[in-house]
Amino acid sequence: MALHQAGYAGLMNTSFQTDTYDRRSIVLHWASAALVLGLWCVGQTIDWFPRGTPRITMRSLHISFGVLLAFLVLARLLWWAKGGTRPAAEPGLVGKLASSAHGLLYLLLIAALGAGIALTLVRGDNLFGLYKLSSIAPDNKPLRHDIGELHEWAANILLSLAFLHAAAAVWHHRVLKDGVLRRMWPSLK
Repeated sequence: MALHQAGYAGLMNTSFQTDTYDRRSIVLHWASAALVLGLWCVGQTIDWFPRGTPRITMRSLHISFGVLLAFLVLARLLWWAKGGTRPAAEPGLVGKLASSAHGLLYLLLIAALGAGIALTLVRGDNLFGLYKLSSIAPDNKPLRHDIGELHEWAANILLSLAFLHAAAAVWHHRVLKDGVLRRMWPSLK
């Protein structure tokens, strides 16, 4: 409440509509969030696994779940384009910041996925020991390195921004008590 007294109330309309997202948007959001976190964890630990089958399996899982995430992002974008239900953005500065953060989350997600796909194509890979994907640039190690760096940076920044996004949602729920988090988690008390 001190935040409202300190002038925050001028940035936010506390009578903001708390309508929820539609069920499909909610499922796609939480599935995407779980995949982003899981992919990041696997990406950070792939090299801990011994060369051979254990590492091939982990990298294959990372690639497979990355492709699944790409399809989920595409499904989210298509669903929104077809008119999936989204609550209106909050008016004012806070709403503009939220909309900008959401846009940046999508850009980083697309960048990380695109770089991951490009890295797999440039590096080539062995998927679960069942399918060998040939490299499209087998002798271009600098390109492989640069794309790998882009993939890693995009993923790290994405996860950092997603953490801030989640923290802001919890702040709205616990401090401002404005119902913003319940739009994506309707059963939350």
